[in-house]
Amino acid sequence: MKKVLIICDMFPPAFGPRMGYLTKYLKSFNWEVVVVTEKTEEQTFAFLTDQCKVKAVDFYKNAKHKGLRWFFILLGELLFKFKSRKLYRVAMEELKDNSFDLILCSTYRSFPLWTARKVSKKTGLPLVVDIRDIIEQYTGYEFIKQTLPDIPGVKPLIDVFYKRSCLNERNHVLRAANHVVTISPWHVSVLKEHNKKTSLIYNGYDPELFYPAHTKSDKFIIAYTGRLLSLSMRNPGLLLKALKRLSDDKIISDSDCRVEWYVDKASKDILIEESKSHGVLNFMDFKSYVPASEIPQILNKSSILLLLTNKADEKGPKGIMTTKFFEFLAVEKPILCVRSDEDSLEKVINETNSGLAAKNENEVYEFIHQHFIEWKKTGKTHADINKEKTIAFSRKEQALQFIRIFEEVLKKQNG
Repeated sequence: MKKVLIICDMFPPAFGPRMGYLTKYLKSFNWEVVVVTEKTEEQTFAFLTDQCKVKAVDFYKNAKHKGLRWFFILLGELLFKFKSRKLYRVAMEELKDNSFDLILCSTYRSFPLWTARKVSKKTGLPLVVDIRDIIEQYTGYEFIKQTLPDIPGVKPLIDVFYKRSCLNERNHVLRAANHVVTISPWHVSVLKEHNKKTSLIYNGYDPELFYPAHTKSDKFIIAYTGRLLSLSMRNPGLLLKALKRLSDDKIISDSDCRVEWYVDKASKDILIEESKSHGVLNFMDFKSYVPASEIPQILNKSSILLLLTNKADEKGPKGIMTTKFFEFLAVEKPILCVRSDEDSLEKVINETNSGLAAKNENEVYEFIHQHFIEWKKTGKTHADINKEKTIAFSRKEQALQFIRIFEEVLKKQNG
């Protein structure tokens, strides 16, 4: 049995589906896993805990003012590697009593790449880096999860310094890694500039959780789960315009058509304002986040599954291939992507025959109208998905893709 040490920024019960599902299926292929990560209070993926041994470091234990503590910990990390050094000590403790074959580090930004690189150098273990998202894909500073102190004239400087620091650290570690993995063709093209041994493994779905249930519903439901981040990243404008026209044309009404938003408060505030401006607030239902284990039921009862993005150009988001898209594929419901990225996401939507990557309001109007008619007749909707294309996005299949990379790295390492 081979053994991998995963050092990552997030792991279940926090929002860490990629590493959580990978760990689940690595076990089934006779790989043992130990995880070193940061502890959070999130419980989104609680059902993926107890898959392996996890050492989670709590940087905010007993903190009375967590927002302020977060800011000082951020500064400590930027200036002195406060979090990274502590995580390194925990990882090295695990190595005292365990023999590992390699290290896998997964991050969406840069932490804890420094830790993983230092452990690799200290032990001689090969390092595989998994980059889930990259700073270059965002239109602004949406990659900063929490709001930095808005000090006049100071915040922009902190933003720039933080971005530059993250990029420098990430690129330095990428150049030293034995192999790099990322989540879209666009991401591969960017990261290959720093490491030619960069491979694509998409995000995906767990086939044991996500599958079609053919559920009927008493309302026509358009569902969205996630965050908006910003309108430049994810813009619902084409949907709202089409809903207004469909309502004005007496095709839909707010009594039989609902748009359900499973979002955070910041996203809700944006959506309320946008819905009001388009005259369709009466169609909206705002829900709170739900545990990830409840998502399959929500998707299966829905009529259309909504993806929000924007055109992937110099000013727009780039290479976004979110996990929710692949989970949508698995339940075989029609997918509406507004606005089309005109890039990798549109390509996969077309290849899988899973829905519409819309470029204009008329396309959205016709798509909703078509599936509304289907729902009126049968009480449900269905997408004729190309299953041969979707099997590659199974988390089980993706675990095999990781294993093939691990084995290739180990083969080179051992001569």
